Amino acid sequence: MATFYDLAAANRRKSALLVLLVIGIFAALATAAGVAFTGGIEGALPYSLFAFGLGFFLTLGAWFGGDRAVLAAAGAKPLNPSAGAEELQLDNITAELSIAANIPKPKIYVIDDTALNAFATGRDPKHASIAVTRGLMAKLDREEMSGVIAHELSHVRNFDIRYGLLVAALVGSLALLSDMLLRFAMFGGGGRRRDDDRGGGGGIQIIVFFLTILLAILAPIAARLVQLAVSRQREYLADASGVELTRNPQGLERALTKLGGDREVLEVATKATAHFYIVNPVKHFESRAAGFMATHPPLADRINRLRALRGAQPLLASEGRARE
Repeated sequence: MATFYDLAAANRRKSALLVLLVIGIFAALATAAGVAFTGGIEGALPYSLFAFGLGFFLTLGAWFGGDRAVLAAAGAKPLNPSAGAEELQLDNITAELSIAANIPKPKIYVIDDTALNAFATGRDPKHASIAVTRGLMAKLDREEMSGVIAHELSHVRNFDIRYGLLVAALVGSLALLSDMLLRFAMFGGGGRRRDDDRGGGGGIQIIVFFLTILLAILAPIAARLVQLAVSRQREYLADASGVELTRNPQGLERALTKLGGDREVLEVATKATAHFYIVNPVKHFESRAAGFMATHPPLADRINRLRALRGAQPLLASEGRARE
């Protein structure tokens, strides 16, 4: 029977393969652009070098400063344990569960928002941070908050936070490169192609040109789907390994139920940061939800998996829909 450590290791292997897949899409787009805009395979080298340079520096920035950027985007401020009973309880819970997880205690931040949510970020357990909203601190009891913090510490222990930063940087780089190529094709990329047409050798280049445009449109979508596929599986694993830390599936189950029923809008959440949160921060009734892909598995499925751990009956279909 596979242990949580086996599942986490398998998850990391799958994640590494998917990172390589995103890099492959990145390389294919750069190479196709070079051929399309210069007329020969030899012209692809400068484009490829530029693309890899762009990806390298954005990934390097994510490695060393991505967590600070995510925290800044959320408006998170360092926790002051002496500010009140809720702050002290959060600090104590994080310290206790960090010992149980055998990892250093992460830095703790608070988001001044009444919505219910939380996330973890960083590049490894030694450089990790957890942020929770003030609404979460106010509305969850100790058992429920323990479930949420255990979930986030599982992301830290399983190195999900590293994957989240790196893939976000790669997907962002790919989206930026695609946008640059589309703009270049619209406003400056046709001159060389027309010259080749007059010389009689532009037929293949025209085909490659339009294939490059198609790839530039589809590549960010494909990379985003790769990112989301792994993010959803990581949420299931973090739920299960979080329960391993607390030995109390009901705490996280009740917490997810409260988060699912929360109608407050977390306005600081963006497309770039949505996958970090414990539940999707964009509500289905928001106008901006139309532009978001699902970053998390259905909440009812997560709750039912937790209920199964204690032998409880799954939610009815109507109850499940009410929690989405």
